[in-house]
Amino acid sequence: MNDTAPAAPTSPASPADALRFAFGTLTVLPVRVTRWDRAAARGGMLCAPVAGLVVGLCAAALGGLLLLLGGGPLLAAVGSAVVPAVLTRGLHLDGLADTADGLGSGKPAEEALRIMKRSDIGPFGVVTLLFALLAQVAALSRLYTAGWAAGAVGAVVLAVTARAALTLASRAGVPAARPEGLGAAVAGSVPVPAAAGCTALVAVGCAAAGAGVGGPYGALHAGLAALLGLAGGELLLRHCRRRFGGVTGDVFGALAEGAGLTALVLLALG
Repeated sequence: MNDTAPAAPTSPASPADALRFAFGTLTVLPVRVTRWDRAAARGGMLCAPVAGLVVGLCAAALGGLLLLLGGGPLLAAVGSAVVPAVLTRGLHLDGLADTADGLGSGKPAEEALRIMKRSDIGPFGVVTLLFALLAQVAALSRLYTAGWAAGAVGAVVLAVTARAALTLASRAGVPAARPEGLGAAVAGSVPVPAAAGCTALVAVGCAAAGAGVGGPYGALHAGLAALLGLAGGELLLRHCRRRFGGVTGDVFGALAEGAGLTALVLLALG
């Protein structure tokens, strides 16, 4: 991934440019990023939930296949948890662990950012990663116990909410903590009204998915789970801004994992 800040836009980004940016930076799918400027970054982050939808559908497909083959809800849940990790090369999980180390260190911002940039993972990161993955598998297993459709909705809501949190974190007014990396590339690139509109579309889309499984109650449950997941991501974003002075690629990973997991757990609790 390109670590330099995007150049000033020379022309508006097309929908194809935006989708290439979203899939090229947020997944390992073989998509070539043809533009690296602020216009492409803006469009790409607005399309982040679309990338999440594809990841979620792939996760649901593997979970369904494992159920069909007699693997049971737990194995289906593990399969659905593996897919997002594979399709992102574990970058969001790595960001979650690094952010936990930075926050847990209690060090000033500059030193905490150096800790996050190290290649190793400290104790805070290991513990956070362990419990996050356990909670994800447990919640998906609970949903798959109710049937493939419920598990599929959980996998999709998890992935879409996770990427919508990145759209919100890229809105105008949120600074980058470093002058390089993904945080600097997309920080402040999305206008606030566009970020709000994206949030509303994600909530409606998740509600529609929930309605297909649980009717009106399922719609309300899934829509609220997505919104509350994004609210949890917003709380984490504000804390990271206070501690680090802005966002980094690691913070983006932590926001995605935190928001998605919150939405998933709320679905499972219902």
